[in-house]
Amino acid sequence: MKIDTSILNNGIRLIHQRVDSPVSNFGVIINTGSRDENKEEQGIAHFIEHVIFKGTKKRKAYYVISRLEDIGGELNAYTGKEDTAFYASFLTKYYDRTFELLSDILCNSIFPEHELEREKEVVIEEINSYKDSPSELIYDDFDELLFDGHPIARNILGTPKLVRSFTRENIFNFMKNNYQTDQMVLSSVGNLPFNKVLAMAEKYFGSVPVSKRELNRKPFSGYIPREKIVKKGTFQTHCIIGNLAYDSHDERRVGMTLLNNILGGQSMNSRLNISLREHNGMAYNVESNYSPYFDTGEFNVYFGTDPDKLDKAISLVKKEFKRLRDNKLGILQLSKARKQIIGQLALSSDDHSELMLSLGKSFLIYNKVDSLEEIYKKIEKITSSDILNIANEILDEKSLSILIYQ
Repeated sequence: MKIDTSILNNGIRLIHQRVDSPVSNFGVIINTGSRDENKEEQGIAHFIEHVIFKGTKKRKAYYVISRLEDIGGELNAYTGKEDTAFYASFLTKYYDRTFELLSDILCNSIFPEHELEREKEVVIEEINSYKDSPSELIYDDFDELLFDGHPIARNILGTPKLVRSFTRENIFNFMKNNYQTDQMVLSSVGNLPFNKVLAMAEKYFGSVPVSKRELNRKPFSGYIPREKIVKKGTFQTHCIIGNLAYDSHDERRVGMTLLNNILGGQSMNSRLNISLREHNGMAYNVESNYSPYFDTGEFNVYFGTDPDKLDKAISLVKKEFKRLRDNKLGILQLSKARKQIIGQLALSSDDHSELMLSLGKSFLIYNKVDSLEEIYKKIEKITSSDILNIANEILDEKSLSILIYQ
């Protein structure tokens, strides 16, 4: 389907895809995340995600959250290492209401002191819940191991001490320094013509003052492979094995995505799932992940297993790495891998909320969006030699870091 784009006079970008659905999705994606925080600000980007819904110049917190929920819509947000999003799903006839609400939240939030103090305790409980979930916490600790001392290494939630220290002034300063109009994208997927979406964008976001930002993100360098064991006293042993990978602008990222899907993607027939779970019964959950960033990237494999089976499980993971380093995919294997990921992309594009976020993030990073057909062509161009070369670089055993909870 056709994708329309425009740039408002203040630099805010707009992207829209019309779909035949009674439900529409709209969001604001901002090129700011936890890596853009100073050390003493750790957690503030995520804290803003919480408290930005706690009242505006004309709405109290209850009326902010009720504005869409009263008509069956959903309001949501997320914070990543490099981006933040505020978005909603709603019946198409409430497009104008949604645009107005998100504009009010982003431009007119007042962050009442009593709401800040209450929400600090909510965020601290969220931090505590992560500490009780080793299968989630281990990812944050692995980032610290991989990106030692770099802003990417710091976890998104922050610490209880820092969260309690945040003030309204801290929040306004962070937003002033990071929420610039040239770093924002309005992303829309719904059954409305583009001219009407553009008119609403200009009506509710066109008057935001122009602001520009130079991305002064400190590049990561000096990676040293490390192995670390942490005593957690958990029933299962949890393990992550990984390495640096390609950044968001590296052409090899498409091949890396395919390699990741072959190894431990969402399908039950991934190599790691077959090896560890189906053939050996060693893990309930095993997965691999590839996350490209502005200047670097991360690849990792996670699994949880019985303590007595840890060494065997690690050896099986490394065996799969070696197979990909030593053996080119055959014609049928490569064809199957391509078809599988193309099918997964087609299915995910049918989730219009995910599609809206994907379009917005792509437009934010690359200032363009490839159609599904263009993405399919890139996947079809990947060769067995490409996969072999990527495997020998990213899955090199001498470059791997390992973190174990036991």
